[in-house]
Amino acid sequence: MKTFRIGIDLGGTKIELVVLDETDHIIHKQRIVTPHGDYDHTLDSICNLVWEAEHLINQKCSVGIGTPGAISQKTGLLKNSNSTCLNDKPIQQDLEQKLGRKIRLSNDANCFTLSEACDGAAAGSQNVFGVIIGTGTGAGIVINQQIVEGANRIAGEWGHNPMPWPNHSEIPGPTCYCGLSGCIETFLSGPGLEADYLRSFNTALNSHEIVAGAVAGDTAAKETMIESKKTYNPNCEAALQRYEERLARALSHVINILDPDTIVLGGGMSNIKRLYENVPRLWGKYVFSDLVLTKLKPPKHGDSSGVRGAARLWAIGENDGRNKR
Repeated sequence: MKTFRIGIDLGGTKIELVVLDETDHIIHKQRIVTPHGDYDHTLDSICNLVWEAEHLINQKCSVGIGTPGAISQKTGLLKNSNSTCLNDKPIQQDLEQKLGRKIRLSNDANCFTLSEACDGAAAGSQNVFGVIIGTGTGAGIVINQQIVEGANRIAGEWGHNPMPWPNHSEIPGPTCYCGLSGCIETFLSGPGLEADYLRSFNTALNSHEIVAGAVAGDTAAKETMIESKKTYNPNCEAALQRYEERLARALSHVINILDPDTIVLGGGMSNIKRLYENVPRLWGKYVFSDLVLTKLKPPKHGDSSGVRGAARLWAIGENDGRNKR
């Protein structure tokens, strides 16, 4: 009998489920809107997705879930989730009880990194750092295709360290929701780029407009953007150059500590193609080595990486979903 694994990506706006077969191909995929601010309804929605998928393939499966935040070692409850209705809730225990089996749960950035390390952009790399830069800034660490959770389950929480080698204008830095100032997330998230532009030019643009205004200055890009009538904006170029230099500093800190073979970018900001050329060109001056071999890559599986990684929290055939609590 074939073995299938279910992966779920629990996000603030959507819940996505996939079923992977033994060759890691997606044989079923479904996405629904996340019930806003409703913990019980969220649990029911997850369970219904699982049961519907299992009915379709006529088999009970292992279930792995990627969530924002992490399980507290102190309380066993979810912490640090931007979906605040999940915080301080025993989400793993509640889902195990409802589904009648053990499940595995990990941070969504960990799941993203696991997917890209196993058969994605970083396949073949021993040491992988996966970054998600979108509305927030998080990361995961995978070594030898195993997630590194850490003693406090915060391994990879790169976004809540201070921006390294700050210049005068970056001190003390913007206030972060974590209660500190100058966190990497306040500079490198999409809202961080927008806030930097507003501070610098007293004009509000969203991150897409900033990137478009900078990219329109590239000769090659102009030829492909005629119909969209994008116009070059030197302020956008200046803001994006600052962003690239800050990303180079922030990632060089990671290289100095973890020395990864590959860094994979995910999230909305990972779609900026020029990052993959410009950032490695800039980070060398901050890395404590005369040669930097670390590669910076876009994700192979795009926004499906997280849910694929969630399914991979179980090895093929492991438990088969039949081991009830």
